[in-house]
Amino acid sequence: MSTSISIAVWTNRWELNSVADSALKAATRFWFAAVVIGQVAFGLAVASFYGRAALRGDSLAWNRFMTHGYVPGDPVGNAVAALHVIAAVIIMLAGATQLVPQVRDRFPVFHRWNGRVYMLVAVTTAAAGFYMTWVRGSIGDFSQHLGGSVSAVLIWIFAALALRSALARDFKTHRRWALRLFLVVSAAWFFRVGFFLTMLIFQRPVGFDPITFTGPFITFMSFAQYLVPLGILELYLRTRDRADAAGRLAMAFGLGLATVAMGAGIFGIGMFAWVPSLQAPFAQHKSIADRLGATLASRGLDQAMKEYHDLKATAPAAYNFSEGELNTLGYELLHTAKFAEAIAILQLNVEAYPQSDGVYDSLAEAYLDAGDTPHAIANYRKSLELNPKNTNAIHMLERLNAPHVLVGAGGF
Repeated sequence: MSTSISIAVWTNRWELNSVADSALKAATRFWFAAVVIGQVAFGLAVASFYGRAALRGDSLAWNRFMTHGYVPGDPVGNAVAALHVIAAVIIMLAGATQLVPQVRDRFPVFHRWNGRVYMLVAVTTAAAGFYMTWVRGSIGDFSQHLGGSVSAVLIWIFAALALRSALARDFKTHRRWALRLFLVVSAAWFFRVGFFLTMLIFQRPVGFDPITFTGPFITFMSFAQYLVPLGILELYLRTRDRADAAGRLAMAFGLGLATVAMGAGIFGIGMFAWVPSLQAPFAQHKSIADRLGATLASRGLDQAMKEYHDLKATAPAAYNFSEGELNTLGYELLHTAKFAEAIAILQLNVEAYPQSDGVYDSLAEAYLDAGDTPHAIANYRKSLELNPKNTNAIHMLERLNAPHVLVGAGGF
């Protein structure tokens, strides 16, 4: 009788352990698939956007997503920025490839050389990041710069330890350091995913100033972008090696939730930035923002404004005149502190789309960046009149201590 009970207990434990192991493996594969898809999409989007801008000679477009990405008269800094972009693409694609076990098992020589290139580029990119943060200047405050600098130091340390263990043929230790290196190198990707996840949840900026891009949330994310993934990895490794069935099931559940949240963030940034960047080279219509940006850089604002009206009258089917085009160009100019030009371009958008709350919201931000608070308030109010649910306009008017008075006037 006791033997039968012991066998039943042992069988139940074996089945529970088997279920726990399967659940943890499934959760790991789920996380792995989401990361690979997200990083490949990011890498391709970066290559598409920056490559297209370089080929058409519109280097100023780099400033849309990268502070001081292109600075006229600074060839050294511009070269560093270009190498930073190229390195980001290599890191995203090579890093995702390194994670695929089939590649490691079937093509070991490629895996080794791909890993060497990956580590070299990661170490070099960390050094370039130091230069761009502390020498060339970057958006954000000291806490954000410190967070980025700590990640660079961790990249150097983890790369050295991963290389040392690989040379010693201690592959179990090597994989652990390689995973840690991958997570820290991917910090900027995790930052974007986490940022857009919060925007999806709250539908407005929370915990930071969208104009200065500073605040407690951004400070938190500057460190959390690599500390949180590293913490989850350490918990996973300890759970996989030491925990009982209940612990592995709990880890599988937690990792699954984290992957779902990460997937939502990937979807958010994908729809906002990555998909448009990938679609742009295949668009049926030429980008009016690209054309005007090049004209503005070479011949000035007046010629760019004239060209917009001429092309809209003579070639309306050849160019994309959607409101997102001028909005994009306006923000490119804002990011390079060209306030007068940005306001002029965004005013064109107001003229073209007077019933869109978004164009007034963007124009208001341009006025606020330029230090013209009264016009910023007037345009935020007009945006709110058109869309009473515009939470950003409500938030900004509260920040400016302006009543939510709805006015009938047009944009300024």
